[in-house]
Amino acid sequence: MARWAHACLLLMMGIFSGSWTAVDALTFPQHYTIMHWARRIEQEIDRVLQHISGAQQLKGIYSEKRRQFSLVRNNPREIVEKVATDIERLLAKKRKALEKLASEAERLQKDHRWQDGIKDGEDIDSQMSLKLEFVYDPNFKNHVNYSHTAVQIPTDIYKGAPVILNELNWTQALERVFIENSRDDPSLLWQAFGSATGVTRYYPAAPWRAPDKIDLYDVRRRPWYIQGASSPKDMVILVDVSGSVSGLTLKLIKASVMEMLDTLSDDDYVNVARFNEKAEAVVPCFKHLVQANVRNKKIFKEAVQQMQAKGTTDYKSGFHFAFNQLLNKTNVPRANCNKIIMLFTDGGEDRAQDIFEQYNWPNKTVRVFTFSVGQHNYDVTPLQWIACANKGYYFEIRSICAIRINTQEYLDVLGRPMVLAGRSAKQVQWTNVYQDALGLGLVVTGTMPVFNLTVDGNSQNQLILGVMGVDVHLDELKRLTPQYKLGANGYIFAIDPNGYVLMHPNLQPRVLEEEDLPEPVTLDFLDAEVEDSSKQEIRRQMIDGRSGEMTIKTLIKSMDERYIDEVTRMYSWTAINDTDYSLGLVLPPYSEYYIQADLSDVMLQLQYLQSLLPNSFESAGHVFLAPREYCKRLQMAENNTQFLADFLSLMVEISPESEDCDQGLIHNLILDSGILWNLATRVWQNKDLNTYGFLALFASTNGGVTRVYPNIAAESWDEDPEPLNSNFYRRTLDNKGYIFRTPTRTSMDDLLISENGTLGILVTTAVEVVIAGKTMKPAVVGVKLDLEAWVDKFKILASNVSDSRQAAHKCGPSRSCEMDCEVNSDDLLCYLIDDGGFLVMSNQRDHWKKVGLFFGEVDPYLMFALYNNSIYARHQTFQYQSACEPMASSHTGAAHRGFYVPSIADFLSLAWWTSAAAWSVLQQFLYGLIYSSWFTSEDVWAESSDTKGSSSCVTVHSQFYFTNTTNSFNVLQDCGNCSRLFHAKRIENTNLLFVVAETLPCSSCEIEKLLPVRTKSQEENPCEVLNSARYRKGPDKCFDYNSEENTSECGSAHSLHCPMGVLLWIQLLSLYLILQS
Repeated sequence: MARWAHACLLLMMGIFSGSWTAVDALTFPQHYTIMHWARRIEQEIDRVLQHISGAQQLKGIYSEKRRQFSLVRNNPREIVEKVATDIERLLAKKRKALEKLASEAERLQKDHRWQDGIKDGEDIDSQMSLKLEFVYDPNFKNHVNYSHTAVQIPTDIYKGAPVILNELNWTQALERVFIENSRDDPSLLWQAFGSATGVTRYYPAAPWRAPDKIDLYDVRRRPWYIQGASSPKDMVILVDVSGSVSGLTLKLIKASVMEMLDTLSDDDYVNVARFNEKAEAVVPCFKHLVQANVRNKKIFKEAVQQMQAKGTTDYKSGFHFAFNQLLNKTNVPRANCNKIIMLFTDGGEDRAQDIFEQYNWPNKTVRVFTFSVGQHNYDVTPLQWIACANKGYYFEIRSICAIRINTQEYLDVLGRPMVLAGRSAKQVQWTNVYQDALGLGLVVTGTMPVFNLTVDGNSQNQLILGVMGVDVHLDELKRLTPQYKLGANGYIFAIDPNGYVLMHPNLQPRVLEEEDLPEPVTLDFLDAEVEDSSKQEIRRQMIDGRSGEMTIKTLIKSMDERYIDEVTRMYSWTAINDTDYSLGLVLPPYSEYYIQADLSDVMLQLQYLQSLLPNSFESAGHVFLAPREYCKRLQMAENNTQFLADFLSLMVEISPESEDCDQGLIHNLILDSGILWNLATRVWQNKDLNTYGFLALFASTNGGVTRVYPNIAAESWDEDPEPLNSNFYRRTLDNKGYIFRTPTRTSMDDLLISENGTLGILVTTAVEVVIAGKTMKPAVVGVKLDLEAWVDKFKILASNVSDSRQAAHKCGPSRSCEMDCEVNSDDLLCYLIDDGGFLVMSNQRDHWKKVGLFFGEVDPYLMFALYNNSIYARHQTFQYQSACEPMASSHTGAAHRGFYVPSIADFLSLAWWTSAAAWSVLQQFLYGLIYSSWFTSEDVWAESSDTKGSSSCVTVHSQFYFTNTTNSFNVLQDCGNCSRLFHAKRIENTNLLFVVAETLPCSSCEIEKLLPVRTKSQEENPCEVLNSARYRKGPDKCFDYNSEENTSECGSAHSLHCPMGVLLWIQLLSLYLILQS
């Protein structure tokens, strides 16, 4: 059947081609003609590049220098186990510092005498306002003071409260311990104590980087504090949406629920349900608890915004839903530790006792916390009873001032079993990766809880004092890995029990807006790489703490995520003892062995070093040096020219054999500099680049040397001087033949910088050296094509003008002739497209405007046909924390939609300020001030700043790649009333596709416009890719129960109100803003 369809297709092509001939006397090129053009193109590329690049000669040079280096084998098992042991030792030193800090904190607090009469104006206040001198420390990427600690207190906490002043008093003595730890281990970075009161004391002192004028940073909401303060949680949030919950009360509930979600970390699981007469999940496709990661919490918040109040209250429906979610046995992942129900309501009379008897008594395995929200006169006794009868706590949220505090104090209750467990609960836990609030970058934090050891009467105090934390920068872990011995595409990675990577080449910090608080960098191992079944199994074994090895064929993304390649990789992994982390190693076959230079001959060292001197650049090309830590005294410079000069100056002062230098790195650098100098002087100097249409020749090595010829070409060289971080270098090693790469371009408006009036296209090939039967790829050589010169050559090669076969063919009334890419550019489209779908060359006049663009933007119909006919395949990934340009605001005024705007007469009336309307305006104003980003368009202030900056969004990233590497394709694109012929042929030994097509675009075809990146539509189902939860592992120990816990303290009828001074300030500010508008 398939053959019959193919035959019909060829017949249709023949009929179509024949009909065109009769009309125009010009025919679409026949199959053998296009195949002939393709062969000429590939032969010309191979001939010229073989002759001028020096790839073959460089292989010979490596053979000549065989006595100057040895081959060393990378043993994956030995490497991964050594690195795991080194990391274990490093973290053990941090653990020792944590244990000392926690022990001293508990002793200091126990010995502290509470002072009721402590005053704000005493020396406690002076220490907060102490003027310190700061010096810049590159290790902290900040200005610091090593003699003092610093204190941060959130804006919404009253600094003069006795509990805060006493806290500042006893924690001041921690300064001595911080300093001692730093002296014992100079590599220590930030040390911090996060208190349950909200105070943070950290060392060394540094100016606090408030993310906004209102400092809402609260340590109790940071991932490291949450993880250290309690065991993981399974939580169901019940939201009363009955008719009585409306107006400001509903707004307060929505804001409270979203604040509650922010107290959860990736170790927790959650679901949110609304209820009146019946209960249902606010996100319909979340049929069970889901991981409380950034993505899922965002989906919950969006759903909570849409809740509306109607119907009557039935607590039983909500509790039925919650207990079924928490207690049902299921294979779905969950925390399997603290089980919690959070009830947000305005009040009610039903105690739902029969529900608790059915599900929760007598063991009370589920804690129930109740929140009475809003200004009302309902009897709160039932809510208090529900909390007290189920080991929970009762809270009141009467105004926005109470939201942040009362939605996080439940952690104190969860911490009780941990405190009562004593030493067995004093565990060091290591967090996910996150971005440090003081600008240090990507860190992990070791945490340890600090307990209150005072005795309350005859019973032990069961309150947690806070969490102690010590940061470890990821660079500190990376320095323990043999990154240069593994080559450009070998690497070490590590994951945590959630499957998130804490080390991986594709782990990058999210760019933060100035006002953002750092979020956890939750990149799953299966998202950092291209997911397949083998990697799923590797991830599972690593999470389980097992060791193993596996060699697989897999897809990998390029560094810039534009390309996908099929490669072979060897994976090896093992657990890091005394942590929840697991370490992995990835190695390509050509990195099993690496070159280790042995340059003990001092004269030879000097000879090779001379090739790095600038006076050799004019004759042999410019040299770029990879910015590596060759010697301790060699500092990173602002530019590579300065770095090279500093390196040469240091080599004059000290010998390469100095103990201050890394012998392996520096010997390989010197050897490679000599090898590339030989290449330039023997091969490159004798070539006339203009004759061949080249702008530059270049070569890069694993040793960290890049040489660009001629010297003037270095002025426009913008590749990374570290080959191991270079797109062209890494990708070339994984591919055979010549790899073409155009400059990156996102739109036709993105004008590329020209070189001497033209564009340069990189063409590279790996140098494969076989020594003693062992294959390595120690270098990459390449050329930079002059685009204009090669487009002219491309059109001639794909034409009939210089072809003797066509000499007798003359067009006329009785004889037709085939079109070609040079003469018939108005009627025939000829393209060279790379394996990622990006345009490299074209026979069109305006081609230079489109080179480097994704072909779907050049000719969307033809790109879709290439994809639809399986010439290209597509791989898609979702990015859930992308930054997108915000939608243009449709607001027409400066006031809240549906929001009462008082008149000037109202403001001047004293009676108005005492009315409910005034309170409503003030409440909404404060909502807009603090929680503006939490409300939908109906609930936010229409400020002009809405359109500034970027907003978080979901984007879909696509990479395209060849599915067939040998066949050519004749295709008739049939769109009903329109048909279009095109032919596609792979150019052998390159990553190029030669496409010849009719100019007639079939715009009547219904196609999907293919793009590398697109923003996910708001209307699309947010759960479509969330159905299958990935494997994760919970904690080995869970502290959610202790028989000695005293549950009598379970909340009473009290509420937190905004101070009168705050209300007055808000009133005056409201008046000022409205008068200004």
